[in-house]
Amino acid sequence: MNYAFDEFKEGMLIAFQAIRANKMRSVLTTLGIVIGIVSVTLMGTAIEGLNRAFNKSIAAIGADVLYIQKWPWGGGDDWWKFRNRRDIRMQQEKTLERLAETASAVSPTIGASRTVKYGQKYIEGVTVVGTGYNFLEISGANISFGRFFTRTEGDGGRPVCALGSEVAANLFPNENPIGKTVKVGGYAYDVVGVVEKQGSLLGLESLDNRVYLPITRFFQEFSSRWGGISINVKARSVDQLEDTKEEVRGIMRKIRGLSPRQEDDFAINQQEMLVQTFNQIGGVIAAVGLFITGLSLFVGGIGIMNIMFVSVTERTKEIGIRKAIGAPRRTILMQFLLEASVLCLLGGIIGILIAFPLSLIIDQVLPTAMPVSTVLIAIVISLLVGLVSGFLPAYRASRLDPVDALRYE
Repeated sequence: MNYAFDEFKEGMLIAFQAIRANKMRSVLTTLGIVIGIVSVTLMGTAIEGLNRAFNKSIAAIGADVLYIQKWPWGGGDDWWKFRNRRDIRMQQEKTLERLAETASAVSPTIGASRTVKYGQKYIEGVTVVGTGYNFLEISGANISFGRFFTRTEGDGGRPVCALGSEVAANLFPNENPIGKTVKVGGYAYDVVGVVEKQGSLLGLESLDNRVYLPITRFFQEFSSRWGGISINVKARSVDQLEDTKEEVRGIMRKIRGLSPRQEDDFAINQQEMLVQTFNQIGGVIAAVGLFITGLSLFVGGIGIMNIMFVSVTERTKEIGIRKAIGAPRRTILMQFLLEASVLCLLGGIIGILIAFPLSLIIDQVLPTAMPVSTVLIAIVISLLVGLVSGFLPAYRASRLDPVDALRYE
């Protein structure tokens, strides 16, 4: 055990001495590994950051919520077929709410973009959401202060609303909005509550730039017809989601008068669809990115191998002397493997030190995250490249005949 440790220690000392003796060559040799590790690390941080951002955004959709809509998420190639489908109407939502036994809550939603104004302040392009009193139960959102509108207010179409945190902060920076009257699209609404900050949905739409009001009131003032809604159905648990989905499909087919041979003329969307789509796209991006970074590491590995062959040739006489005084093949093999591994490991550490500040810069544009696992993977990859690249030169050195090596000039 001590002999193996002494061999390792001696090999490391010789490796560092060889690197110091050829500083410029060592720097140029590790440059390819540095570029490869920077590429691998940045790709890993970008993928990890996107995954975290997606998971955070997708949480707003809810793993136990079904969305009955005219259009399927993802669309597909049958745009005209989906376009010609009948709208989903409020009466269908009421019937579904009455018949669905495996659902814990059912709520309609519909949206429009309007200007919201309070005094001299106004915000353009606010998403106005018409929904039911139990919207918060389905969406998983919470009230920051105040309350959401009640069932009585919702069914009666009272002019009340709850503000998203972004809207509240912009219109009421220094005062409590509860009890104040805002104008939504020119119509007056009393503010009853403010919804907690939720972030954005897939980085595209802010969930905080919204105003929530009773859907009956929405149709009175923002829509000329009762239709085109989305029905949100919350299952009693994630485990019962498929049962709820099948029950909802059966009820909706009956409501919409479909015969057994007719296909669904509505879509039942759920979080899993977006997850699968994201995983497919993310898998392609990761494969392409890793292929490109793999080429960088391959080129760096070829450079390491080439320099190690040169090193073996330059030190042929030294190898002959060491073997003549009794150094076994494994010692020579370990010496050159350690030298190649140290070169790659130094390149890997430098690559990580460069990649970290670069990831912070990229984070201003795209979400990134550099967990410890990414750093460890980068270090392991650099070591593996060193072992693989250095094996052939090290094996050649260990197989040299001591007599021929001593005669080498």
